[in-house]
Amino acid sequence: MPSDVPLTPATAIAAASDAAPVPDTRWWVFAIACGGTFLVSLDSTISIAAFPPLRAAFPAVSPAGLSWILNAYTIVYAALLIPFGRLADSVGPRSVFIWGLVLFGLASLGCGLAPTSGSLIVARVAQAVGGAMLTPASLILILNAFPPGKRAAVVGLWGAFGALAAALGPGAGGLLIETGGWRAAFLVNIPLVAGLIVLGRGLGHVPGGDAGARLDLPGTILVILAMGALTFGIVSVDASGWGGVPVLAGLAAGIGATAAYVIWARGRQHATIDLALFRDRSFAFATLAALVFGVSFSMLFLGYFLFLIEIWRLGQVATGLAIMAGPLIVIPVAILGGGLAARAGHRPLLLTGAVGFTVAQVILYLTATENVALWSYWLPLQVLGGVSVGLLLPPLSGAAVAHLSPARFGVGGAVHNAIRQFGGVVGTAITVVMVGHETADLDDFRQLFVVLAGLGVLTGFLCLPIDTRLRSASPLET
Repeated sequence: MPSDVPLTPATAIAAASDAAPVPDTRWWVFAIACGGTFLVSLDSTISIAAFPPLRAAFPAVSPAGLSWILNAYTIVYAALLIPFGRLADSVGPRSVFIWGLVLFGLASLGCGLAPTSGSLIVARVAQAVGGAMLTPASLILILNAFPPGKRAAVVGLWGAFGALAAALGPGAGGLLIETGGWRAAFLVNIPLVAGLIVLGRGLGHVPGGDAGARLDLPGTILVILAMGALTFGIVSVDASGWGGVPVLAGLAAGIGATAAYVIWARGRQHATIDLALFRDRSFAFATLAALVFGVSFSMLFLGYFLFLIEIWRLGQVATGLAIMAGPLIVIPVAILGGGLAARAGHRPLLLTGAVGFTVAQVILYLTATENVALWSYWLPLQVLGGVSVGLLLPPLSGAAVAHLSPARFGVGGAVHNAIRQFGGVVGTAITVVMVGHETADLDDFRQLFVVLAGLGVLTGFLCLPIDTRLRSASPLET
């Protein structure tokens, strides 16, 4: 960069691949980007706590109808992550990030003021669009702000903030709803969004890594159809069972759209998802492992929540607080793990995390009883689980993008996150079938813990081929 160009946040970010910006600028960008991710992740689970009071607020609406308050968000968010990641790569992450904040804030206001369940669902769809804009744009901002040697640590920390926010949601939501009703769970976003918009405007323009690329409209439509249909099929399991027409139709349509996209994108320049991403072994296996662990994490989160409520008979707020211990550990573990990953690669962390996660589920399977023992039993298991998740969830995001060029940061991160999000949808569906019914007993939860242990083993197996140790540039980095 010429010496006569003033060093602003924008120019500092643009020059990140050649020379690291000043530390204050880097961490300023990091804080703003993580704020957006934290907001989206918090909202994704805080709305779970709002579901019981929503049933009381709209008694004429069936539970299946109300479930679309959650499902509509999930489907739209998963379907749009990849297209908006591609857009952020093309036009620049800063503008996509700011407009995502604006839309998310306005939609949150619409949720909080919604007079009917139908208008609430529409507002939730708009929220999902804003969230899908924020997530990949925030990752690009962070990756562009830091040099390659620091990216493992900061991406891990970025992922840890998202996991922490998701875990804080039910507890925070329970407290908000007790004091301000279900509308408070959505209106709390307004001041947070306003603050982030003010701070985000100071970022300046950040050019996209793939600026000037033509929009792949047919590919974008196929990607939206594929992710939307697959997610629709999975979320329909609760209402119609695994063999229901909506489930089978959604899965069939999603698989068909995926196959059509592969045929369309093969060898095509500027495709919405560059299939060459999957030639990088670390990206391919980290993303596949994220799919499996996305299933695991969703099952863990919802399963533990239901276990404390249904088996130990804790209240909603007490349950939310009881599952916070593990997530609070994720942040320091991610900080330490990021530094280790930068020196030795992600694989040692991932394998250690998979072993710890599996051990925690085996202990629960062998020893869980109906007797409440929060401090002597539950807390140590939460610590073990928190350390394990901290060694798995954030490093998987870092491993996926470790060898990508700046032009592929947005779409690569979005593909990884969208596939993990789809895994979360699958995990929720499995958990609802296994322990979501009113007659679920301790044996049902023990079966859930066995499945979680098996998924932990599979995650570890998929992490074996990942190698992100520093090396010479791959074809994807040039």
